[in-house]
Amino acid sequence: MIGFLRGRLVAKRPPQLLLEVGGVGYEIDAPMTTFYDLPETGAEITLHTHLVVREDAHTLYGFGRLAERSLFRSLIRISGVGPRLALAILSGMNADEFVACVREGDSAALTRVPGIGKKTAERLVVELRDRLDDWAAPAAVPAAAAGSVVQPTDAVAEAVSALIALGYKPPEASRMVRAIDSSGLTAEAIIRQALQATVRPS
Repeated sequence: MIGFLRGRLVAKRPPQLLLEVGGVGYEIDAPMTTFYDLPETGAEITLHTHLVVREDAHTLYGFGRLAERSLFRSLIRISGVGPRLALAILSGMNADEFVACVREGDSAALTRVPGIGKKTAERLVVELRDRLDDWAAPAAVPAAAAGSVVQPTDAVAEAVSALIALGYKPPEASRMVRAIDSSGLTAEAIIRQALQATVRPS
């Protein structure tokens, strides 16, 4: 098992980033909550990782905080919740917000995440409530100190592609991005605003 990776951030195209470690480029899928804290490309970062091995692929997932990885591992133990859905959940809300939804029994907020229906949301609340009784978010250890972010050449298109990768249908992803003022925003900022407007209760 690969517990963490430390290396140079080569590229980021949500929800995937490329990390160079000792001359090897690792393709890593990460939730948007991790992307929001990433510095500009070229900086050195550390990611806590989880490797999912399947017959057709080995996929590495990376998280800026141990709390995110811990919750990711709890989520994928739930029947009907795979790594992709867990990634979508952690992209729509941070670990503390998700835990609050579970503790309060707010399954309605969870159904706003693509791929989560009413039954799955209720199952998450029931099965995770007891496991999260002693939840206390560890001290934040960001992937790296925030730095200036380079404006991508087409942030809107990149944001739409990322939302589709997170499980939203193409027309819905386009609608979400069009609904906000994306002028001058990076792809990460556009995605953040789109997810906040859709996933979190008004």
